[in-house]
This record gives sequence, C-alpha cells and structure tokens, in this order.
Amino acid sequence: MDFETARRNMIESQIRPNKVTDSRVLAAMAEIPREKFLPLSEVARAYVDEDVPVGHGRYLMEPMVIARLLQALNVRNTDAGLLVGAGTGYSAALLGRLAGAVVAIEPDRAMGDMAEAVLADLGIANVSILDRPFDQGCAEQGPYDVVLFDGAVARIPDAIIAQLSDGGRLAAVERPGGWMGKAILVTRHGNGVTRRPVFDAAIPHLPEMEEEAGFVF
Repeated sequence: MDFETARRNMIESQIRPNKVTDSRVLAAMAEIPREKFLPLSEVARAYVDEDVPVGHGRYLMEPMVIARLLQALNVRNTDAGLLVGAGTGYSAALLGRLAGAVVAIEPDRAMGDMAEAVLADLGIANVSILDRPFDQGCAEQGPYDVVLFDGAVARIPDAIIAQLSDGGRLAAVERPGGWMGKAILVTRHGNGVTRRPVFDAAIPHLPEMEEEAGFVF
C-alpha cells in the first residue's frame, strides 16, 4: 500500500472536515506512521475512519476522535503529559510529538513492550512506558499539564484528575452505558476543576474501565 498517500487522504477526508484546525495536531498525524502500530493482519486498515483492533482486546482509536481529543487539550511543547493506556504506542507517539515529555501507563506488559519497540524504531525518545493500573495514573511522576485517555471510560477517575497541575487539561471519552459516549475536557483551576463536553464519540472502553465503581457490601 501507498501509506503516505493514505495518510494524506486521512487528514484531508477525515480530520480536517471534522473541525480539526490545530496545525500542530495535523502535522503530528501527517508525520506519525499509523501502520507501524498495527499487527500485519490489520495494516491495510491503518487509515480507515474506525477503531482498528491491535489484539489483547485493544484498538487504535478512530483517527478523528484522537485528533479532536488532542486539539481539545491544546498541548504545548513544554507540557508534561500522561497517557492512560499506551496500547501499541500510536497515541503515545502523537502526544510525544506535541508535548515535552510523556508518561504512558500500560499494565499489559506485552502491549507495553510492543509500544516501546515501535517508539524506539521511530526515534521517539520523550515517552516513558510504565506498568501501572489504568485507574490510578502515575502520581509519583506528576503533576501533569495534559492527560489523555486512549480508550473510553465509564467515569474519569478522581485519582487521575487529582494529578493535574494548576491549569492542566484532561481529555477522555466517558461512556457509562450504551454505545455512544461523550468526549469531556476537564480543566484544573487551583483547587477546583471544570468539566466541558466537547463532542460525541463511540470508541471501545479501556479494559476494566467499562463500569463505574460501586459500593461493596
């Protein structure tokens, strides 16, 4: 396949028409080869406008959704970032292209190893992949200026919101039930936070983040 042409077509037919105007986000998506983060059986689908499976019950997020989440975060090149769910590393590569340094948490060691290998092959050296539970984040490396979830969650964990710096932004798709979810932008202002819905999105959940925690009797 001509992946470079497919990548350009993705940007012109999927990304720009869906209100993505941030030049840095567009440049990152034009630069990062999405096909490198897929198993060989799926590379032909690298630039389709849907979530693509990568194994272990995980997916590369639909291109339009990841682009709009990154745009909502307004990532600066001095920002410290946290990615919840490294997967095979595609979102980590994009966030690493935009931010100063990124911590990506991934409890699935096989997925983490895959992500590290691809990122190293592409020369992306400002992303660290750590084995941590999705719902706990990585407080010891925080606080973070930007936080991105690479998959839907029933509810954004308070423990991760607490890791935002003053002025920090968090973007995630909340999907507590049904198929359609809502992309949410959380911003910290001193000791408080604001939440703003950004757009509708239907993406798969991160493992074990499908249901809100309830009371145990």
